[in-house]
Amino acid sequence: MIRTQEILNTVRMLQEENLDVRTVTMGISLTDCAGPDIKAVCKAVHEKICRKAANLVRVCDEMTTRYGIPVVNKRLAISPASELLGGHDQAGAVALAKALDQAAADVKVDLLGGFTALVHKGITPAEKLLIESLPAVLSSTKRVCASINIGTTKAGMNVDAIRLVGRTILQIAEATADSQGFGAAKLVVFANIPEDNPFMAGAYLGAGEPETVINVGVSGPGVVKRALDRLLEISPDATLDEIAEEVKHTAFRVTRTGELIGREVAERLGVQFGVVDLSLAPTPRVGDSIGEIYQTMGIRKLGAPGTTAAVALLNDAVKKGGAFASSAVGGLSGAFIPVMEDHALAKAMTDGTLTLEKLEAMTAVCSVGLDMILLPGATSAETLCGMIMDEAAIGIINRKTTACRLIPVPGKKLGDFVDFGGLFGSGTICQVTCPDGAETFVNRGGHVPAPIQSLTN
Repeated sequence: MIRTQEILNTVRMLQEENLDVRTVTMGISLTDCAGPDIKAVCKAVHEKICRKAANLVRVCDEMTTRYGIPVVNKRLAISPASELLGGHDQAGAVALAKALDQAAADVKVDLLGGFTALVHKGITPAEKLLIESLPAVLSSTKRVCASINIGTTKAGMNVDAIRLVGRTILQIAEATADSQGFGAAKLVVFANIPEDNPFMAGAYLGAGEPETVINVGVSGPGVVKRALDRLLEISPDATLDEIAEEVKHTAFRVTRTGELIGREVAERLGVQFGVVDLSLAPTPRVGDSIGEIYQTMGIRKLGAPGTTAAVALLNDAVKKGGAFASSAVGGLSGAFIPVMEDHALAKAMTDGTLTLEKLEAMTAVCSVGLDMILLPGATSAETLCGMIMDEAAIGIINRKTTACRLIPVPGKKLGDFVDFGGLFGSGTICQVTCPDGAETFVNRGGHVPAPIQSLTN
């Protein structure tokens, strides 16, 4: 029986607490579009996306009208674009990206992910081409997002690929200098990339996924914060296990809501439903912040001792609530800490209470990694590579997904303010405490072998 209080709780989540479906992402396999003629490839790609996703936005809007739950973003995730680039050149890569961008615009989605290379164990000519084309691709398209997987627990870490990526990030920033290096915000470098993540910029359709699939990302930082506010109004001395229990119950209700929307969208479109990703992904709005949740728990200054434990508590409780609510929980499902997109985290970085080193410790227990990090334009490629390697090591050793979205802003230095607007937010340029000194280590290249944890058979 559905209890009256449960219904009222859900209504309150919708009306007062910023509950929304953050994204409905349609995955589309484009492997059958490959061929030797790049013009034919681009034409096939455009036609297939427009055919498969023609009604995606309309159906999502109908869900908003029917249930009163905003579907904020409608997005696409394709199979890795590198699979379409064998035998082609950089002009072909750019032509493919523009075809993808145009298709995304024609079906009226916000972003398209999957300009992706999987290079954790080695790198093919097509994958190398994709990476080297990213400065031109991300500076000439609006909706295309890219991702690169440079390591897994099973394969180890491809340092040669990381060195190429480090140089490429700087080139992307320079190619988009007129927008403060914004192109780098559309590239995520992963270890243990998930095949069903609906969130950008790292979404792509993995090899084990269906031909076409709907994955849903539900986000509710405001919902969780308000639930904890109510708990602490009633019980000001609530213990941490009571706080965890409240988060778990809230995550349960949010996950149920997301799966309802996702399954109905999939049914109406006649495609398979994949997963609901319950990731607490913040926006720059006050009241929709992960950092505010930690403050409500009692971390008065973000970055203070105990902050990492608060991240772990929240992440674990979210996963437990989501796993109990649905057998289709996937993607990342936990707590994101994208600095620019969370006003409380951005302020803590500006105030100096939260440093990159503390943030790195927090990524050991959160859902992703060093996300939306503004760096000085003069940051070296070796520094970027070292940051990526450190973050990848955390993921590889701990059998979890980690990632970096690093944005060296041309012409900017430590302490300068940058504003990308919209969901991408704003923040202050920061830097690691010791940016130099690892050049020899990074430039040795090669491969960091898979850890002993990989021997699971």
